[in-house]
Amino acid sequence: MRSERLVALLFTLQSRRSATIAELATALKVSERTMHRDIAALQATGVPVWTEPGRNGGVRLVDGWRTRLDGLTSREAVAIFAMGVPRALTELGLGTAVSAAHAKVSATLPAPLREQAQHVAQRFHLDAPAWFRKEDETEHLADMARAVWEQQQARITYGRDDRTVERVLDPLGLVLKAGVWYLVARTDGNIRTYRVSRITAVEQLDEQFERPTDFDLAGWWQQSSAQFERSLQCVQVRVRLSPTGVRALPSVLDPDMATQALKDAGPPGPDGWTEVELGLERPGIAAGQLLALGIEVEILEPTAVRAAFAEAARQMYDRHR
Repeated sequence: MRSERLVALLFTLQSRRSATIAELATALKVSERTMHRDIAALQATGVPVWTEPGRNGGVRLVDGWRTRLDGLTSREAVAIFAMGVPRALTELGLGTAVSAAHAKVSATLPAPLREQAQHVAQRFHLDAPAWFRKEDETEHLADMARAVWEQQQARITYGRDDRTVERVLDPLGLVLKAGVWYLVARTDGNIRTYRVSRITAVEQLDEQFERPTDFDLAGWWQQSSAQFERSLQCVQVRVRLSPTGVRALPSVLDPDMATQALKDAGPPGPDGWTEVELGLERPGIAAGQLLALGIEVEILEPTAVRAAFAEAARQMYDRHR
């Protein structure tokens, strides 16, 4: 894109004392005619570019002038400008900082690049929560974020099932997953996950803690999430699916898990139905999930899931006859 090329030209001129049109054209992989037009475009935006004709002439920036976008690629500059202030960062107390960065980048972007960023902002938007699901109420998210930033211990009151417990934590990080905030914290030497919406009270303590030098939040979360998913898939369920059931399975169960199960399945039988092995939760939950497939599924085993499915179907029939 031309706007990206203009920023690349700006950085090239800033890194060199002087360069000829031919050298700049070669560096940016454009024709000399295009380079003349790009230099004129920079000059039109107010960038003090001087051109000197003659044998020893060339193109250079006015001595002492530098862009304040050092180290940013053009794509990075566009991303910062177009990002605005995502709600997630505002909830963490970073809204003002992002607004300030946005204003600084905006003030230094050449007009063509600023226009491109505005186009991006109008065409792409991130909305983290899943459909048909409200965001969690996270009254104490900012308090936990402050404790994370300052490496300060915190005492929390946490709702668990039908009771509440108190914990003294070393808050290590916060994770936003599908619109839900989770706190990753160390307590009693173990690292655990807490749903922020279930925290009913926070007291920030005076004691600071040493963050584990080998702790990587993203890596730990990925490993912990995979382990959690495996723990839920404790029942192997064998089912038969009609062609309609095959198509519907990824919308009923976890899409990745369903897609992999369908890949591992054999070819359809003579009647067009396909046998599939699924790793699901305990029998009652598994039967409830598969009910969404209605008449497009037959549960073969285990008996407990088949019986739970049949009982639920029987109750539905009795209620509607």
